[in-house]
Amino acid sequence: AVAFGVLMPITGSLFGLAAAMILGLSTGGTVLMMVLAASASYIAVPAAMRVALPEANPSIYLTLSLGVTFPFNLTLGIPLYVAIAAAIAGG
Repeated sequence: AVAFGVLMPITGSLFGLAAAMILGLSTGGTVLMMVLAASASYIAVPAAMRVALPEANPSIYLTLSLGVTFPFNLTLGIPLYVAIAAAIAGG
């Protein structure tokens, strides 16, 4: 579960990178798209889980969203996304 909490934002950021490349965004726009795509896993999950699976244990999905994915994105994810965007989009 913890591995998913780290790997999912990276996967989301790569989808954001692909979308940014298709749209022809600048390096800054690419970084922002990557961060937003990576953040979807902890912004939308609590509300979606509550509606889709009301019997799910909130302590699990809230802990993963806010205790693993969010700190990962702040400490390692955003610098990683900036480096990837700079290497691929230029800048």
